[in-house]
Amino acid sequence: MKVLFKTQPESIAVDLRSAAVVVVDMQNAFANKGGVFDLAGLDITAAAQLIDVIQEIIEGVRSKGIRVIYLKMGYKEDLSDSGGFESPNWHKEYALRLMRTHPDLARKPLTEGTWDFAIVDQLKPHPEDLVVVKSRYSGFAGTDLDSLLRDLEIRYLFFAGMATNVCVESTLRDAYCLDYWPVLIADATLQAGPDFLQHATVRNVENHFGWTLTSREFLKGLGLGC
Repeated sequence: MKVLFKTQPESIAVDLRSAAVVVVDMQNAFANKGGVFDLAGLDITAAAQLIDVIQEIIEGVRSKGIRVIYLKMGYKEDLSDSGGFESPNWHKEYALRLMRTHPDLARKPLTEGTWDFAIVDQLKPHPEDLVVVKSRYSGFAGTDLDSLLRDLEIRYLFFAGMATNVCVESTLRDAYCLDYWPVLIADATLQAGPDFLQHATVRNVENHFGWTLTSREFLKGLGLGC
C-alpha cells in the first residue's frame, strides 16, 4: 500500500515497505563545538535545532518499522582511504585540509574511532539500524550502500543531515542516478555556509533530482502529528 506525501513540486506516492530515512553525517565533527566545521569557522549554531528535528523523525519512523540508515564520513588513521595527494578529495575536504594546515590536529579530525567521528549522542544508532562509513561526500562512492539498499528492496530514500549542499546533495544526486526515489526533508538538513546554499540545493532537488517536503509534512504522511 502506498502513502501519498505532500512533496514539492508535486506529491508522490511512497510504498513505506520500500522506504528508508538516510541520516547523513550527523557526527560531532559537523554538529558540535570543537569539531571540523567549528574549527573551520563555519556557523553551527543551528545544529542543535537540527538534531531535535531529526530525533523526532527517527523516533517516528522506528515506530512505523521504517529502516534508518546512517552515513558517517571518516578516514582510517593512516589516511590510506583519503585518496592521497593525487586525489581532489585530499585538497578540498575540510578534515584533510585541517590536518595539513594544523599539524597538532593530525589523526584527529574525522579519524575512525575518535570523538569527532562519532554520531552525536542524541542520535545514536540502534542495533537494527544500518551504518555505512564513507570517505567521500557521496554515501554511494566506494561503499556497499547500493547493494545493501537493493538487498533490502528499498527504493524510496528520505534524506536528513549535514551538510545539505555537500554530502546530502552528493548522495541524493547519486541516488537519483541509480534510480532511487530521493526526497529531501528540507528542515531536517543544514547547509555548510550561507543560507542561500540551502535554498539552492532545495531548488536544485525540486527541479532536477527529486522532491522536497518539511518534517511536519513527512510525519503527517506517516500518520504522526497534525
